[in-house]
Amino acid sequence: MTQDDERRTRLDAVVAQARREQAQREAGYRHKALALFPWVCGRCARTFDRSNRRELTVHHRDHNHDNNPEDGSNWELLCRWCHDNEHQRLVEQPTSNRDDQAEVATHRPFSGLDQVLRAIKPDSEKPPE
Repeated sequence: MTQDDERRTRLDAVVAQARREQAQREAGYRHKALALFPWVCGRCARTFDRSNRRELTVHHRDHNHDNNPEDGSNWELLCRWCHDNEHQRLVEQPTSNRDDQAEVATHRPFSGLDQVLRAIKPDSEKPPE
């Protein structure tokens, strides 16, 4: 066996172990969350039953998948669409503690428009003041 083959074998073993551990973690907290909470999406309020509960996911409020308290205080049940939306918002949302945030826009595109419109309209079309 060559050195590259040995490295691949070790890497495959590490990846397989990591996937097994992740599946065990997910199975544990998912089972607990489904037992603790009603089968309703926390965002859109869609209800679920045994036939479609596979579309109900466990969302970690602090986004730390290793933070799984027994009381479920870090979990909420979300449908898969709301869960995807929640994570996409996290990706697209700028962080609030950044020093390089853009300044607030101060341009007023319609300032002075009322004066321009008054100049165009004849006095007879002006509304009473």
